[in-house]
Amino acid sequence: MAGRHKEEVSDEVHQNQILRELYLKELRTQKLYTQYHVNPLRKVHTITRKPMSWHDNLEEPEDDRFLNLIHHAAQGPRKKYPETQTESQEIGWDSDPLVNPQRDDRRLNHFRVHQDITLYKAKMWSLGEDDRHK
Repeated sequence: MAGRHKEEVSDEVHQNQILRELYLKELRTQKLYTQYHVNPLRKVHTITRKPMSWHDNLEEPEDDRFLNLIHHAAQGPRKKYPETQTESQEIGWDSDPLVNPQRDDRRLNHFRVHQDITLYKAKMWSLGEDDRHK
């Protein structure tokens, strides 16, 4: 720490050149924002107005652009975007069944079928018979 020493530029031309470089660097990185918008990912909290206040009871014209922005933010991702935006959205994005569900097709639908003996045993088990594994 004792060996570190900051050199000061005594020449006015070099000092001016350093200040000019700093100024140009600030201008390159600076960006002026003139158009502001609501963050669509953040929930909007409403604040109740005072009932006896006359300026809060005035009707204001509707801002169509703001309403469209709020309605767009409230939609689900499948209505907002044509494709998935993240890898986790890929799960369940296409929720249409791959095979047309036909209830009368016996190849895909295996319904529980009871015969006389199976109905009798199912009734016995529901009444509490304990010899299921005998």
